[in-house]
Amino acid sequence: MWSRQTNGSSRPASRRPPTTGQNQPRTAQSRPWTGQSRVSTARPQTSASTRHEGNFVIAVLEGRGVGREVGLAALDKDIGRVVLVQLSDCQTYVKTLHQMHLHKPSLVLVPDTFLSASDTAMAAIGSSGKRATNTSLLVEFIREEFPDTQLEPISRKYWNETSGLEFIQQLCVEDEERAGTILAVSSKYYVLSACSALFKYAEIRQNTRFSAGSLRIKYSPVDGTMMIDPESAKNLELVGNMSHRKSYHSVFGILNHTYTAMAARLLRVNILAPITVQTSIDARLDVVEELVQDEDLFNEVRSALKTLNSMDFDKLIATLAASETIVTNSAKAASNRVTQMLNLRNAMLLDERLEKIDSLIRASLNEDTAPTKHGIAAVNARVYAVKANHNRLLDVARETYKENVGDIYSLCNALTQTHEIPLTLVYQESGFVFSMKKTDLEGELPKGFINVTLKKGKWQFSSMELKKMNARMQDALDETLILSDKIIQDLVTEILVNVGALYKASEAVALVDMLWSFSHSAIMRNYVRPEFTGTLAVKSGRHPILETVQSAGTLVPNDIYCDDSSSFQIIQGPNMSGKSTYLRQVGLLSVMAMCGSFVPAEYASFRIHDALLTRLSNDDDLEKNLSTFASEMATSAMILGLATERSLILVDELGRGTSPREGIGISHAIAEGLIEQKCFVFFATHFAELSTTLSRQPSVVNLHLAVQRTRQSASNFGMLFQYKIVDGAPEETTHYGLELARLADLPNDVLIEASRVSKHLTELQSRHQAQSDSSKIAMRRKALLKLRTNLTQAFEHSALPDEELLAYIGRFQADITKVFLYSTDTD
Repeated sequence: MWSRQTNGSSRPASRRPPTTGQNQPRTAQSRPWTGQSRVSTARPQTSASTRHEGNFVIAVLEGRGVGREVGLAALDKDIGRVVLVQLSDCQTYVKTLHQMHLHKPSLVLVPDTFLSASDTAMAAIGSSGKRATNTSLLVEFIREEFPDTQLEPISRKYWNETSGLEFIQQLCVEDEERAGTILAVSSKYYVLSACSALFKYAEIRQNTRFSAGSLRIKYSPVDGTMMIDPESAKNLELVGNMSHRKSYHSVFGILNHTYTAMAARLLRVNILAPITVQTSIDARLDVVEELVQDEDLFNEVRSALKTLNSMDFDKLIATLAASETIVTNSAKAASNRVTQMLNLRNAMLLDERLEKIDSLIRASLNEDTAPTKHGIAAVNARVYAVKANHNRLLDVARETYKENVGDIYSLCNALTQTHEIPLTLVYQESGFVFSMKKTDLEGELPKGFINVTLKKGKWQFSSMELKKMNARMQDALDETLILSDKIIQDLVTEILVNVGALYKASEAVALVDMLWSFSHSAIMRNYVRPEFTGTLAVKSGRHPILETVQSAGTLVPNDIYCDDSSSFQIIQGPNMSGKSTYLRQVGLLSVMAMCGSFVPAEYASFRIHDALLTRLSNDDDLEKNLSTFASEMATSAMILGLATERSLILVDELGRGTSPREGIGISHAIAEGLIEQKCFVFFATHFAELSTTLSRQPSVVNLHLAVQRTRQSASNFGMLFQYKIVDGAPEETTHYGLELARLADLPNDVLIEASRVSKHLTELQSRHQAQSDSSKIAMRRKALLKLRTNLTQAFEHSALPDEELLAYIGRFQADITKVFLYSTDTD
């Protein structure tokens, strides 16, 4: 039925090289290697960092047609959450892998027909026996992206559309979103089939059955969030640091001051997939602004969240809703359920439906019984959780348990007096043991004590009589817990009628906690509220991660401006001048703003993007046998295939993996493709020729990182990096590469000859460009596009009074007229 080894245990997928050949890169179907992109999301500020962040089992099903329709169903049974996604993907499956990164998989389920006949270790018991000639390309990509995640084939007969819909109708919680969820998925074959296999796996292999109406099942449309491919998320350090896995120097690390595990999970998902609905973003920003401005409210919310520091509502609710398909240890299951019910009783309940749940719990449970984690106190809390006189048999069992515990303490007192040694009792999972400090024992222990061990400076041991008493006590304890569990199960049945209110409360707490965390970051680091106007305009923006690393006042802030008239920005400058940092800053600030967070700047305005796509790394891909150039081309193909006019594209040093002439040609062609898409593009390059070849495009703008010339000395090679972005291309007479080449101690005559040839070529190019009619035409086109864009912005977003707005338009019109007069005079 399910995939197993011959001995019956599940086996992780073996790592196999791509089927396209051992020594040949898969250029047509390749994607950037991101096998290490699942970096740590550790945070040092609170204990929430070490809590549950996601343990999803994901079922994946792909259509066999050319459309690459993919359905995903993801279940985290620990928090009772099910996410359903169906999408149309490209040949690199970047959207599918992005969704899988949002819901970190511990296991991936695929149909057994997706695996080749040579995959004998993955054969599924009870399968139809029909195997593919080659392993599915989607499976290959999943293995490459998640090399440490087990992949298990499921017999194709369990991927059933009808069963999937029945599971959803039966298990989806009764709330206002239920009807919408069922309607959204009712016609989606692939996600319903994946859902069927997922719940069958949970029942048979995880031995888990969920109560009716107990799961948060949601259909997640892909058009409501910004798509960030996994490689971009890794290179931008969104949820983990690239250099040190345990470092909190990432966007997640600097924004995560949450108290609850639910909020930490919500923050991670929002960073990897920021929302794209402006009304929702503005509502979040309103809350953050209120918390920043109202100190009393900020402190009140913090005090309320502190009381929930040890709570994980999602996990608590899911534990109550789930039960074992085949009961393996009734006493242990009963003990866990009683503990979770005590935790639920201590949760803050404010909603009307939650007050009803609260009254049900208080009617059955003792109010003065507090849950504890360890020792006999934790056992007693479970034993006396249910109120007295609720069940006569339970009262008798508890009295028997109490007498057994009393007998054990009497035995300890008697042995202490008999042997004149200070014995104490310590409760362990197997029962009580005797304990005493090592320093309190002179010589050897008296006869009759067994199982002697030394732990942390204390002797621990037992006796035959104590073992017999422990056995009698354990029998009474098990009977007590089983009788209590019957009452608890009846109580759970009543509570699950309103489980939707519990899930809503959990979501509300998580959202408030996350927004409070945003406000905490804004106060600590002097962030400002961003606006969304359709224009990317940032004054004195700061790199949010570098700001936490460098000393105060040493980070150089930079301005950013990009609109429809300057949508393609060529950024030049020598190595080490800050081009890559500037590109990353653009991406990070956009992500933070779309999450609903304030940003590090003096002023910030953004456009809502549907995707953030990047090419930021120039490393060889050894695992996939891809050179730098092949990896560049694979990523470029992905960007060109996914980019729309609402996308944000960051490209760093494209075309350096091949010859300069070919690199310029390829970079130009890719740049023209992106310009046609009209998306916002920041294109860092060393190819100064692109400023000329793309000059006819009216939306192209040239920028460069400022460098100051200084006197050369033994310790100074004559250049001072200012890390400041300025308008225009670098001066043509400035040959930064030659200046940096001096550091390599090249012979002086070589440097002189290189400088002479470079200056000659530059002069020829300048004369040609000055005499070019196309340059004059391009100048006029840029002016017209700038005029149209600014008039549109003034009409849609200006808050100026009419008189000031007319004066602004007049000044701008005069500037445009000067441009036209200049281009006419030069004809």
